[in-house]
Amino acid sequence: MRLDKFLKVSRLIKRRTLAKDVANASRILVNDLVAKPSKEVKIGDIITIEFGTKIVKVKIVSLETSIKKEDATSMYEFISEKIKEN
Repeated sequence: MRLDKFLKVSRLIKRRTLAKDVANASRILVNDLVAKPSKEVKIGDIITIEFGTKIVKVKIVSLETSIKKEDATSMYEFISEKIKEN
């Protein structure tokens, strides 16, 4: 599954176009490497997303093409969240 689609379906990022923009700005890492929106992700990959001052790290546990909003968090395992130091 493409990175931008995973981020949208899992609802880590609300819209796919926004996920593309964030990835193109080099603010998303997959397994500690800068990732483009078209990067193929798989179960077990670690995704790090920089949201302004917040950095969120999650592990992919399932790849669903569509899922109910309330079940979206079952697609990933939360690892950490920290405030970015300036």
